[in-house]
Amino acid sequence: MKNIITKPIIFFDGVCGMCNTFVDIILRADKQGVFLFAPLQGSTAKELLPPQGDDSEEWSMIYLDEKGVHDQSDASLAVYRRLGGLWSVLSLARFVPQALRLPVYRLIARNRYRWFGKKETCRLPTAAERARFLP
Repeated sequence: MKNIITKPIIFFDGVCGMCNTFVDIILRADKQGVFLFAPLQGSTAKELLPPQGDDSEEWSMIYLDEKGVHDQSDASLAVYRRLGGLWSVLSLARFVPQALRLPVYRLIARNRYRWFGKKETCRLPTAAERARFLP
């Protein structure tokens, strides 16, 4: 892994409506600026992550921190835990066996475009957000 990782990175599907809403929520909750963000379609993802499959409906949110790579439900739960405060309550779902969590996560992931919409292009951060987004 390259040494450009100075903060935890949340990799998200840049054209997914649900994924972008998640990013908006984390941006508002992360008052300390702990997280960086990068689209799975971008150059940072290509450099730091294993190749994603061709079917974007099979993609997962990925969270990269000092402990390594977390994906699927483990990724979002690790983000909530890192946020702390009331958000850490959501991270308690990590005690639900992954065999139960993973099918629910995959069901939502496979249907996210249909249920939450798909944009034509990746999210463009505002001027205020730009420093938190990697290409």
